[in-house]
Amino acid sequence: MTNTRPLGFAVPGWTTRPLPGDAILEGRYARLEPLDAEKHAALLFRAYEQDDWLWDYMPYGPFHSAAQYHRWVRETVANPDHRFYAIYDKEAARFGGVASYLRMKPAAGSIEVGNINFAPCLQRSRAATDAMFQMMKWAFEAGYRRYEWKCDALNAGSRRAAQRLGLSYEGVFRQALVYKGRNRDTAWFAAIDREWPALKQAFDVWLSPANFDGEGRQSEALSDLTGLVRVANDPSLGVN
Repeated sequence: MTNTRPLGFAVPGWTTRPLPGDAILEGRYARLEPLDAEKHAALLFRAYEQDDWLWDYMPYGPFHSAAQYHRWVRETVANPDHRFYAIYDKEAARFGGVASYLRMKPAAGSIEVGNINFAPCLQRSRAATDAMFQMMKWAFEAGYRRYEWKCDALNAGSRRAAQRLGLSYEGVFRQALVYKGRNRDTAWFAAIDREWPALKQAFDVWLSPANFDGEGRQSEALSDLTGLVRVANDPSLGVN
């Protein structure tokens, strides 16, 4: 009997992808350095200090002393399941946040960006967008097929950021986690390799100095540029 059941498309010559190494990710506005407790913890704690709300949707924090945060960084970077970066804003000449790769599945070609925590000084800056671009760029140029973003479904800011960066909405996993004694429904977003060339072009246009006037105001909005690539929008946000 002939098998007529549908099968996935072929992926010829597929091989396991590399894990992120110790290289610095260098962009026009941001530099991402592998997170190091001795070099970065005190500077980052200073950027985060007094803003406990930054940790509301994180499974850890807030941290109420530099020593406490230093210890967390030291223990966290020792975990091989994550690759954390400290984000340096070149225009402001300061470190203002962290992000990491996690759920790294080289054999499947899937990798997630997460643990994103930007201090107010980094939020809504060109460096923040450039940092996210550099992480996506490394993943796809290393041959990954899928780039994931997940967040608490109640975190509207994170959901909006994922869409702005060109990741398509994939749904909500109900009661996915318990953290800090609370339920978490998890919203899923992702971009895939065949979308990357168009996304890269969108980032290149937005990050170009020609896209900003003398006061830093943008001509083209990134969400408009990536909206041409996204295959599914988050209905909770009304993003076109």
